[in-house]
Amino acid sequence: MSVDATGRPVRSTIDTTGLTTVDIVIPVYDEERALPGCVRVLHDFLAANFPYDWTLVVVDNASTDGTLAVAEGLAGEYDRVRVRHLDRKGRGLALREAWSASTAAVVVYMDVDLSTGLDALLPLVAPLVTGHSDLSIGSRLAPGARTVRGPRREFVSRVYNRLLRLTHGARFSDAQCGFKAARTDVVRPLLDHVHDDAWFFDTELLLLAQHNGLRVHEVPVDWVEDVDSRVDVVGTAMADLRGMIRVARAKASGAALVPNLPRRPDPRATHPDAVLARRKGALSWQLLSFAVVGAISTVANLALYGLFRSWWPPLVANLVALVLTTLFNTEANRRFTFTAVQKTRGRTHLQGFVVFGLYYAFTSAALLALHGADPNPTRALELLVLLASSVLGTAGRFLLLRRWVFRGRRQ
Repeated sequence: MSVDATGRPVRSTIDTTGLTTVDIVIPVYDEERALPGCVRVLHDFLAANFPYDWTLVVVDNASTDGTLAVAEGLAGEYDRVRVRHLDRKGRGLALREAWSASTAAVVVYMDVDLSTGLDALLPLVAPLVTGHSDLSIGSRLAPGARTVRGPRREFVSRVYNRLLRLTHGARFSDAQCGFKAARTDVVRPLLDHVHDDAWFFDTELLLLAQHNGLRVHEVPVDWVEDVDSRVDVVGTAMADLRGMIRVARAKASGAALVPNLPRRPDPRATHPDAVLARRKGALSWQLLSFAVVGAISTVANLALYGLFRSWWPPLVANLVALVLTTLFNTEANRRFTFTAVQKTRGRTHLQGFVVFGLYYAFTSAALLALHGADPNPTRALELLVLLASSVLGTAGRFLLLRRWVFRGRRQ
């Protein structure tokens, strides 16, 4: 990999004067019936229409039927078919293993059902060969795409991609179409930071690519739903939501920035507006996470108080409930809100109790001041003062957690 004058890696340009190599990966699990037709159709299409040097790589994901034997038979029949076997399931795992081991200049992925029209393959790969783009994806939602699928899957897909735009600012329209390609020198560093081994792999890869300033090219595709699909839509959706939260945390902590990544020059990288936008993004996540943790802590505190009150006097029950929920609150904020801080857990919780003590003293002082000014205030006025002091105290607590308790060198 070449470097610039400062020692940072720079993008290498694929030599278009020579022979560009492309590996096309097909992950399979228990597909002994569908695999032969897929390989033969794809092989004939590539031989007649694809101008680059290509290889088909069938990755068997621990199939329990005769898929591996069928794949090996096809590899013996066709010179350009290779087989890899994995002992664990996972589409993401298959792509990670195959793409990491590839020596080709460009790596491609497509589903065994060939739901995506193959006419889109050359437009998918060409921008990568010329160096125009870093990753390329087929999109069923881009203008010009033609899609045939049921209303349920259409609804889930659109809602999911809308969530990605709302929560992560995704600029691509379709994260999970099984038709993607990447420059190998660019995608290999990204793979070390993609944690999902299943269906969220595609989305995580694209979110990391966009976060690191890579260019993602979209190709509108013709796509027909495979009615024999075995994807668990509900289970996959829940896993995707957990993955979106994990990637948001990685962005907020800085862990989503990938070192040693060949980057194209981007004038927005050091522009003050872009730097401010990234800081606002991290702060937005911290505020959202802090609010969610606070709400859960409040509910837990009420539940614990109700439980302990049946055994102990009010002050004792309140004290024990507050201590437990403060421990939970500080630990949850350490893990989710203010991540990647180099501090011991004991010191963090000790400082968390100090912050809580200041918050408790501030709200109590507000109530004492009210009763000092008016010995018999109305219940509504008392609640109003408590609400106002709680809002100010919560803001101060957030600032103290951010600037003191969880201040430190970030990843």
